[in-house]
Amino acid sequence: MHQQGLVLSIIIYIFCFEISYTQENLNRPIHAISFEGNKKTDIGFLNMHVRSKSGTSISDSLIREDVQRLKNLSSINDVNYHITEVDGNKSLVFEIEEVRTLLPILNSGGIRNNIWFQIGFTDINWAGKGHNFSAAYLNNDGRHSGNVFYRIPRIQESNWGISASLSTWSSLEPLFFDEGTVNYEYGNDGISLTGIRHIGYNRNIEFGGTYFVESYERSEEQFSEILVGPDRLRQPKWLGKVGYTENFINYHFFYQDGYTWTALYQTVLNSIEQSFFNSVEVQGKWFSRINKKGNFAQRLRVAFATNTDSPFAPFVADSHINIRGIGNRIDRGTAQIILNSEYRHTFLFNEQEKKKWAIQGVTFADLGTWRNPGGELKQLIDPDQFRLFFGAGLRVIYTKISGAVLRVDYAIDILNNEERGFVIGLGQYF
Repeated sequence: MHQQGLVLSIIIYIFCFEISYTQENLNRPIHAISFEGNKKTDIGFLNMHVRSKSGTSISDSLIREDVQRLKNLSSINDVNYHITEVDGNKSLVFEIEEVRTLLPILNSGGIRNNIWFQIGFTDINWAGKGHNFSAAYLNNDGRHSGNVFYRIPRIQESNWGISASLSTWSSLEPLFFDEGTVNYEYGNDGISLTGIRHIGYNRNIEFGGTYFVESYERSEEQFSEILVGPDRLRQPKWLGKVGYTENFINYHFFYQDGYTWTALYQTVLNSIEQSFFNSVEVQGKWFSRINKKGNFAQRLRVAFATNTDSPFAPFVADSHINIRGIGNRIDRGTAQIILNSEYRHTFLFNEQEKKKWAIQGVTFADLGTWRNPGGELKQLIDPDQFRLFFGAGLRVIYTKISGAVLRVDYAIDILNNEERGFVIGLGQYF
């Protein structure tokens, strides 16, 4: 019995010594922080996203937070770490697995009598500093559109950033008059500049302006012989905006968990009519992991604008951006509520082996309702205004390139089975 008690005491002593040694080891200051595996990403940019600093104590919880912060960067696929010791000096080393961030923009889709495609490129880690640079061309039934966008989230590691863009848009727009629907060739050319102010790590405010010119010309493609509305209209406009964003989404490979939301206020001055037009938009996204293979995703968008009884209402119903299968710009309104829900299930991917390819199956529901220009708010809950599309799709994911997701979706309006369509593109729908 005495021998058993002695053995037990020795075990307890060793265990306590190990805890004490480990805690002492963690509490010792970090002599240096370094990164391995970053071939493109700038070290200064990486340091900006870690809270652990040289000269501070090693904290296991802080290191785990830093690992997740680094994994949340779009240029990073996976992160591990280890601690080395040379001559009594401890160094924290983050092992970075980068992904390629320069990739093509390839999107296409179509429903009856409407085919579109988009080509271009985008890089979300331009110059290795997390800058966003993109340029794209869009052809929508033979009409030409394009945009160039550049964003610096943080200027020289400060809390300030900036973005700028040039864009031109051309499309066939149905405008809705009391006498009927008239098609117009619509154009929008603009230049914008936006300032960014970070509030802590997960929040920011953006503010800026856009000068743009809208033009309308009655199209030769008409549904009827109705000739209401102007033959041509050109309107120079100024837009001012301020938005607030919170982002608490964590990434693990292509899985997402957490939430983000944005509130945006915009005001538009019509230079010719000297009139103002205001809008408020709130959008939130929620993601949750379901076991190891599932990902549940939701997006809710609520938007209101000045309720002018005009065919030039700002919010549209469109397969590209809010309801899959509905068509391209098939309706307009001065208020809208959009809810997108989908479940993504991974059928092919091994986290331990870090396979290059993954395949997901997706089921989804897209629900939307609009207030017609000049209409009442109760239209938003009018069953006749609702559009509800159910569908399924496939995602083919190449994990070594950021955002390299081939998306194919097919949806049917359960309230009108004749309305259906494919939407094909790169990246998750939201």
